[in-house]
Amino acid sequence: MSAPTTTDLWLRRYHPAPAGDVTVVCLPHAGGSASYFRPLSALVSPEFDVLSVQYPGRQDRRSERPLETITGLAEEVLAALRGHAGRRLVLFGHSMGACVAYEVARRMVAEPSGTLLGLIASGRCAPSRTRDNGVRLRDDAGVIDEIRALNGTDASLLDDDDLVRMILPVVRSDYQAVETYAHQPGPPLPVPVSVLVGDADPQVTVAEANDWRGFTAREFRMRVFPGGHFYLADRQADVASAIVDDIRRFATDN
Repeated sequence: MSAPTTTDLWLRRYHPAPAGDVTVVCLPHAGGSASYFRPLSALVSPEFDVLSVQYPGRQDRRSERPLETITGLAEEVLAALRGHAGRRLVLFGHSMGACVAYEVARRMVAEPSGTLLGLIASGRCAPSRTRDNGVRLRDDAGVIDEIRALNGTDASLLDDDDLVRMILPVVRSDYQAVETYAHQPGPPLPVPVSVLVGDADPQVTVAEANDWRGFTAREFRMRVFPGGHFYLADRQADVASAIVDDIRRFATDN
């Protein structure tokens, strides 16, 4: 059996790719895995190809050491996406994934292929804003308290000591990456940017999300949904509809 390629390691397709040349790449939150986007993929994939990013250290990559910088994650994701040359891509990132997606986008537009259609950022303040809550520095109980507060993980799973011991190193590494991320100023993206946010998100206010407006030289659009940091879990059909609408507009404009 041949060794897995970088693309095989990093990208997952949960549903058949439809005809067409547009792919949306989904990047998960801190502690999240590619499978988080399986329900969203089911809703979007009838029209567009959907790939989900699997960061190292989780699920089938649990034996690998997690990466602890946003730029390190972005470089690896970019390398994996080079295996999809010829596809037109839209990046969709939630929370930490929005940071990674933005850094991937910056690198993609600097390359000659010109395959990026647009960026959709969810549940994250603009890159120029810092939000360091020191989660990476807390004891185990403090980290679990943060996960519970965000309400993105089944509470019963957090009562399983064996599972908690397994996921804590990954969660700490992800918080290390996102809490120490420092944006390096540069020109705005030459592609449209859309932002999705929950109206009661404790991690990002609507005003903070609106600051993404300054990170594109093209069209900016923001939509606010009812809910907290993981609003998209409760509003899957609405979020999928918004993403499909964005992709259609991106594809038409490019």
